[in-house]
Amino acid sequence: MTEKFELFVPKLEELSEVLQNGLKENFADVHVSVVECPDLSQDPFRFPAKGICGKPRITDVGGVPYLIPVAQLDKVYDMDTVAKEVELPGAFILGAGATSSKSVGMNAELIPLVRTENDGMSAVNRSYYASINPVDDKCLLEKYSDKFKDCDFGLLANLYACEGKSGKVIEVKASRRTGAISLVTSMRKTLEMHYNDKYIAMGGTFVIQKGKAKTHVMPREFSACPLHTGEEVNKWLKHFEMSAPLICQSVLVSQDPGLDLRLEHTHCFSHHGEGGHYYTDTTPDTVEYLGYFLPAELVYRIDRPKITHDIGRD
Repeated sequence: MTEKFELFVPKLEELSEVLQNGLKENFADVHVSVVECPDLSQDPFRFPAKGICGKPRITDVGGVPYLIPVAQLDKVYDMDTVAKEVELPGAFILGAGATSSKSVGMNAELIPLVRTENDGMSAVNRSYYASINPVDDKCLLEKYSDKFKDCDFGLLANLYACEGKSGKVIEVKASRRTGAISLVTSMRKTLEMHYNDKYIAMGGTFVIQKGKAKTHVMPREFSACPLHTGEEVNKWLKHFEMSAPLICQSVLVSQDPGLDLRLEHTHCFSHHGEGGHYYTDTTPDTVEYLGYFLPAELVYRIDRPKITHDIGRD
C-alpha cells in the first residue's frame, strides 16, 4: 500500500535565506544561494541524469522495522516499480537504502543512483553498494551494475525522485563546523524550527570536499540474535572513518506528518573505494561541504511497517 502526502514548498530564494541563517548556527563559513544545477553526469558525481529538477518528490519505502529486530528477507522492492508508485515513470532516483540479499547474496549498504525504465528505454543503474570485505574486515565499495542486472533493493530505502532535469537548485557551501550536529541534521532542524507548523522535505547530493566522515557499513550476515536496542544495533554495525572526497545522497524531512517517516538518511560513495551510511564529519576544523538540494512537492509512504519502533534510525 502507498500513502501520499502533499508537502509545503517554499520559494527557493526564501528557502536559501532560511538555510543561510540556520546553518550559521553550526558552521563558521556558510553560503547558501539559488544557482543553476551543475551537470551531475560529470565528475565527481557521474549520475545517470544531468540534474535533480523536475517534479521532485520523496518516498520512504519499507523501514528499519523490517531490518530490526529480525530481518524480513521477503521485503524486496525494485526502483522501476517505485518510480511508478511515486507517479513518475522514468524518474531519476537517488538516496539511501539496503541491498536485496536475494539479489546480492548478502546484506550491504545501497547507494542508489538509478534512471528508471520508461517507454521502452531500459533502466540505467549507476548505484554503488558497500559491504564488509571478508578478507580484511574493511569497507568494500562496488558498482552495482558490474555484478547485477536488476534494480532491486531490500528492507528499506529513503529516496528522492525527479525527472533528472537541469534547473534552479539550492547550493549549500559550508565549512568549519562549530556546532555539534551534522550538515544534514542542521538543515533539517533549521526547516523544522522556521516552518514549525508545515511539512517540508528536501533531497539532493553533497560532496565532502575536505576532511573525514563518521560512517557505518552493515555486516554481510544479518544478526543471529534479535537486536532490541540502539546499543545492540551499534555493536552489530561496523564503524569507519572515511576520507574526502565523499559524494553523499541525502533525503530529509522537517517533521513526520504521521506516516512513520525516517526524518533523515544519507549514504555516500567515493572514487577511492570508500562508502556507506553517513553520520557526520569527524574533522570540524577542516571540513568543507558543497551541496545541491531541492524541496520535494510530495512524499509517498510505500509499504509502511505495521509494527514500528525508533531503533536504528540515526
